[in-house]
Amino acid sequence: MTAARRLGVLGGTFDPIHFGHLDAAEAARASLELDEVLFIPAHDPPHKPADPRASAFHRFALIALAIQDWPGYRASDMELTREGASYTVDTLRALHGCRWRAPQLFFILGADAFADIAAWREFPAVLDLAHFAVIARPGATPDEALARTPDLRSRARLPASRAWNHEEGTAIYLVEARTRDVSSTTIRERLAERKAIDDLVPAAVARHIASHHLYGAVDDLHDKDQDSD
Repeated sequence: MTAARRLGVLGGTFDPIHFGHLDAAEAARASLELDEVLFIPAHDPPHKPADPRASAFHRFALIALAIQDWPGYRASDMELTREGASYTVDTLRALHGCRWRAPQLFFILGADAFADIAAWREFPAVLDLAHFAVIARPGATPDEALARTPDLRSRARLPASRAWNHEEGTAIYLVEARTRDVSSTTIRERLAERKAIDDLVPAAVARHIASHHLYGAVDDLHDKDQDSD
């Protein structure tokens, strides 16, 4: 009997995508033996106080550029083409409509984001639609995030203890990993100050941002940075 495929789902504003996102995706892929990871940029992120700075077109393009050399990574526009706020519960149900079953899905998020899971739409029912892979972030461990919602501790598992029995329901996997201390806010602040971002994003992402003057970037930023060395 062929084992069921396992799909990682990484959602977010990706404004812009950066190495922290890629580190989280790879940590989940490696520890949970995922066959694919789907990157889904939000159309209207409900938990963000401001609208995305870059258009949906550019945010999708930046994801495609960031993952172009990663086999098994794919970008999806399923939230960009859906009207209204981009709620995870709706996205997971849409994936169920594409014949993915809950035990095959692994929603990937940082420990910092998971700490606020109780505020998510249709909590705790959303946790029954997929496994949740909670990835360590600088300054936020999965166990510390779980402490905010102690009632969920019985669902917590380590990746090594995973069981693929579809009758066992979904779990919260706590993934300890080294992820780079990067945020989209830091990237935008650096660009506003005319500073290089080469250590924060893949080279293709930096080039696209510069050539399209996103986030206040200038296309000769790399030359200026090199001249100052």
